[in-house]
Amino acid sequence: MAVRRLYVEKKSGFNVRSKELLAEIKNYLGLKNIKEVRELIRYDVENVSDETFDKSKFTIFAEAPIDNLYEENIPELNGGKAFSIEYLPGQFDQRADSAEQCVKLLNEKEEPVIRCATTYIINGDNVSDEDIEKIKNNVINPVDSRVAAEEKPETLVDNFESPADVKIMEGFISESDDKLKELYGSLSLAMTFKDFLFIRDYFKNEEKRDPSITEIRMLDTYWSDHCRHTTFLTELTDVKFGEGEYKKAIEDTYNEYKADFAELYKDRNDKYTSLMDVATIAVKALRKQGKLQDMEISDEINACSIIVPVETNGKTEEWLVFFKNETHNHPTEIEPFGGAATCLGGAIRDPLSGRGYVYQAMRVTGAADPTKHIKDTMEGKLPQRKLVTGAANGYSSYGNQIGLATGVVSEIYHPDYAAKRMEIGAVMGAAPRKNVKRENSDPGDIIILMGGRTGRDGCGGATGSSKAHTTESIHVCGAEVQKGNPPTERKLQRLFRRPEVTSLIKKCNDFGAGGVSVAIGELADGLIVNLDKVPKKYAGLDGTELAISESQERMAIVVDKKDVDAMLAYAREENLEATVVAEVTEEPRLVLKWRGKDVVNISRAFLNTNGAHQETTAFVEIPDANADYMKNGAPYEAVSVRSEKKAVYRGALEASGVDEAKALEVAECYAKDETAKRQALAADYVDSIKEKAGSVKDTEAVEKAIVENAEKALADAVKGISADAVKIAEEAEDAAFGKEGSFRNKLLAAASDLNGCSQKGLVER
Repeated sequence: MAVRRLYVEKKSGFNVRSKELLAEIKNYLGLKNIKEVRELIRYDVENVSDETFDKSKFTIFAEAPIDNLYEENIPELNGGKAFSIEYLPGQFDQRADSAEQCVKLLNEKEEPVIRCATTYIINGDNVSDEDIEKIKNNVINPVDSRVAAEEKPETLVDNFESPADVKIMEGFISESDDKLKELYGSLSLAMTFKDFLFIRDYFKNEEKRDPSITEIRMLDTYWSDHCRHTTFLTELTDVKFGEGEYKKAIEDTYNEYKADFAELYKDRNDKYTSLMDVATIAVKALRKQGKLQDMEISDEINACSIIVPVETNGKTEEWLVFFKNETHNHPTEIEPFGGAATCLGGAIRDPLSGRGYVYQAMRVTGAADPTKHIKDTMEGKLPQRKLVTGAANGYSSYGNQIGLATGVVSEIYHPDYAAKRMEIGAVMGAAPRKNVKRENSDPGDIIILMGGRTGRDGCGGATGSSKAHTTESIHVCGAEVQKGNPPTERKLQRLFRRPEVTSLIKKCNDFGAGGVSVAIGELADGLIVNLDKVPKKYAGLDGTELAISESQERMAIVVDKKDVDAMLAYAREENLEATVVAEVTEEPRLVLKWRGKDVVNISRAFLNTNGAHQETTAFVEIPDANADYMKNGAPYEAVSVRSEKKAVYRGALEASGVDEAKALEVAECYAKDETAKRQALAADYVDSIKEKAGSVKDTEAVEKAIVENAEKALADAVKGISADAVKIAEEAEDAAFGKEGSFRNKLLAAASDLNGCSQKGLVER
C-alpha cells in the first residue's frame, strides 16, 4: 500500500504552541521581523486500507472541533518558509507508536507503519535563510532530532542489515599495560583503567580466554557509578580535619561513627570506611538497638519501604509505604524533555517493581539563569531557557499521562548549574503488605520480560551518567537518553494493583539503568538469558545492544515455572507484551546467549566485586564560625557575581565615605570572598558613615546599605534622611554606574582584573 500523508494544525484560538514559539522567536532570538509561526504535525501512514485510513482521520489523528486536517500537501504558505523536524533513527517516538496502536484497534488484522514529524511555517518581513537557521537551531536538539526531508518516501518499512556476530577482543589477556591503555582510551568507558586491568587479569587467570565486547560493555554498565555507587563506595584510607571552631564537634561525630563501625563489623574483614557507610551506619546502629523495627528488610532493592498499620473499612491491616528519589542530571542536560520525563518514570518504576502504587511526587531542580540571552550559552551546552522549559514540559507530560500529582516543585537557580543541571524526582507509594511476596529466586524459576520493547534509545545511559563529559562527547551521546512511554507504564501500574497477579511474583526488578544485564542480572546468582527472545522495536540490534539498552517501561519478573502461563494471560488482559527470556540456574554464573552462542559468561563472584577496589583520602574543611551563610542567600552567590557587581557597588559606597585606597581594598576583599577581612573593614567604616550621614541604628542596616540599593538602604540606616545621606548615596551610584572619573576607572580596573572580565562587560552587568 502506498504511503499517505496528513498534516494536522490547531485552529486559531487553540494554537497555543504556535503563539508561544512566536513570542520566543521575537523576544529570545530577537527576530522582530517574524510575524507568524504555524506548527503542524505531519503523519506518514502505510499498510492500512482505505476504510481504516478514513476512519482514523478524525478519530485518531485530529479532532474536528479544534484541528484543521490537510491531506498530502502543505497548506498555502502565503510567502512563508517551511521546514520539518523528526527524531533521529533509533529514537523512540511516542506519538508515532501510540498512533500505530490506535489504528490497529480499528482493524486488528492490519499492521500499520506510521512516522511523525513537526512542520513549521514561518512568515514575516524579509525572512532570511539566516533567520530560518536561527529558528532551526532553537527548535532542534541535535542529540535526538534532525531536519526531515520534505519529499514523501516511497515506503516507511525499514530494511535493516543483519548485525555482525559479537566481536571477541582477541589478544586482550596478553596485551601489555601500555597497549591496553590505548584500547581503554578508544572505548570511551566509564570504568577506571584500574578496572580494565582487573578485567584482563580475571579473564587471563580464571576464564583463560579473551572476553567479548559485550562482556566489556556489560561490566562497564554493571559496575558504573550509576548502578553501583562506586564513588560512594571508594575506601577512605585516611580522613583529616581542618582547623576551626567546629572541628571538635565534627571530629567527635566522626569518632562516634568509628565506634559504631567497630561494634557492628567486629567479625567482618570485608567492611571499610566509605562515604556510603558513613551515610548509612546510623540506621544499622539503630536497628541493632531494637529501633526502626517498622523498616521492611528484603533482598529486593527497589525502594525504601516501611510497615504502617492502616485502617480500612473499620479493620486495621499492614501496608507497605514506599519512598524513592531519582536523579537524572546528565540525561536532562543533553535532552531536557526526555531526561526529565524518564526521571519521573524511573522514580515511579522502583516502588512499582516492589508492587507499590505511587500516589504522590515531588520535583527538585537546579539551573543557571534562564533569562540570559542565548549568545551567553556555555559552549557545548543547550541554552538554560531551553533546559528549564523543556525539562518542565517533559516532567509534567509524563506525570499527566500516567495520572500522578506532583505536590511540591522546588526550583533552585545558581550560576554553577550552568556546567551541569540538577534534576531530581521523588515519589511516595503504598500497597497492602499481604499482596506483596518477598521470596528468593530458585533454580528452575522463570524470568518474564514485560512491558515495552527494546531499542537503541538508552544504550549507555548508566555509563553516560557515570563519566565526565566534554564539549566533544556531548554531541555523540544521544543514544544515552531514554525515551519515556507513560501509557505502557500505566498498564504496568494497573496490572500490579491486582492481588492475583502480585501473589505470583517471587521477585521483580525494573529496567532502569543497565538494561537486561542489570535488571535481570541482579535477580539471581545463576542465570541463562536468551537475548534472541527479547522483543525488539526494530530489527538490526546486535547482542551488545540487546544486553545494555535502557529502553523504558520494562519489568523483569521472577515466577515459578508452573505460574508462567497464568502470568502471561494476565499481561494480555492489560494489553501488555510479556515474553519468557531467562531461567534461574544452580551454577552462580551470568550467561547471556545470542544466536545460540554465549556473548557473556561470567562468574557471579567476579561480577559482585563491583570492579577493582578504589581508595582515596579525605580532608574535611571546617565551616567559618563567623560567616553568615544564610544572609542574602550567601551560599547561593557565585564569587563572580560578587566581584562583577556587588564589589563595585560596595567599593564605590566606601569611596564616598572614606577614600580611594580603602575602596580598592573593599573591592578586592569582596572579589576574593575574604569574609573575615570584609567584616573587619565593615566595622572600620561604620564610624566614617556616621560622620557623613548621622547616627547609625546598627551594623546590619549598614550592611544592607552596602549590599542593596545605596539610596534607600542608607535612608533606613540613619535616623532621618539627612542631606548628607542622600549625597553619599548619589556619589556612590555615580561612582559605580554613572559619571566618568579617575576613581571609577581605577575601581572598575581592579574589580574586572580580579574577575577576569572586561571593564565594559562589568559595567553592563
